[in-house]
Amino acid sequence: MPLHLRDVVDSDYTFFFDLQRDDEGAKMAAFGTRDADARALAVRWRRGTSTTKAIVLDASVVGYVSSFTLGDELHLTYWIARSHWGRGVATAAVEQFLRVMTERPLHASTAHDNVGSQRVLEKCGFVKTGTERAFASARGEEIDEVFFVLE
Repeated sequence: MPLHLRDVVDSDYTFFFDLQRDDEGAKMAAFGTRDADARALAVRWRRGTSTTKAIVLDASVVGYVSSFTLGDELHLTYWIARSHWGRGVATAAVEQFLRVMTERPLHASTAHDNVGSQRVLEKCGFVKTGTERAFASARGEEIDEVFFVLE
């Protein structure tokens, strides 16, 4: 698969914002953007402690993979355009990201019914550590959130 990661450029933020606003994608992820627009998302991401890479497939950006600090833990997140779900893009992108982002432990979580993301994490070496109820803003309800760690 001709996939690679690259540094994020300003024009990527509109695409990333649109990804997170896609109803079906947001429902699957369960936790969507809280930003009013792409500019607000860019400001928040630049200000944070994240490392974000654009996922490029066949010369087009199809998503992102990122690490960020939440409390005192380092977390992984990623988002793939719905048109590329089920094609191994997320697994390939996370594998590449983990070669560069070597700090451990690295935590991740998914909605309980996001089986595809759970498989991606497990293929990349993450181990399930438990579940907890959490409010899923994109669904407007509490759901079970599944937690993973890569040591």
